[in-house]
Amino acid sequence: MLNIVWPIFIILSFSYAIFFGDINLLNSEIFKSTEDAINLSINLLGTICLWNGIMQVASKTSVIDKLTGFLKPIIRYLFPELRRKPKIQKEISMNMIANILGLGNAATPLGLKAMKSMQEENPQKDRLTDSMAMFIVINTASIQIIPTTVIAIRNSLGSENPTAIVFPVWIATICAAICGIIAVKILIKVTQNEKH
Repeated sequence: MLNIVWPIFIILSFSYAIFFGDINLLNSEIFKSTEDAINLSINLLGTICLWNGIMQVASKTSVIDKLTGFLKPIIRYLFPELRRKPKIQKEISMNMIANILGLGNAATPLGLKAMKSMQEENPQKDRLTDSMAMFIVINTASIQIIPTTVIAIRNSLGSENPTAIVFPVWIATICAAICGIIAVKILIKVTQNEKH
């Protein structure tokens, strides 16, 4: 779908600029936006490297085991199918921790790793298990205590108070997670009742 929408936006923008706007302004804005994109990428690179490094170090120590122990009751409730799968539970908890710290870039490979492990245990390879569906929702809602990436973006763009979004992010992500979890639990119950 996006491979249709984006070209349409680009063609409409260029057409409007040619017929109603200033071509010189269009050219200067193209080069300015590419420069801004490069600067933003460089500014974010340090933050991403720092937190990815911290997650790698943490995964080699007992910190992740302690955090996994803390998250274990939540993981058991959300993923009852995985009670006897400590490896997958650890992968899920690492993804959740990365999301809680606002490290979307670190959370993505961890999430893919957890999903791959769940797929290996999946008896029907062409269908999602209940745990996989729940994990997608949890990962997408991603409760964030410290929205690191967003703060870094706001800081790089010259925001006077880049951390002002912290409280709204808490509200938005907690509400999204609660609604998502409730919806998945209801759908799981409905599908289980239909099977019986």
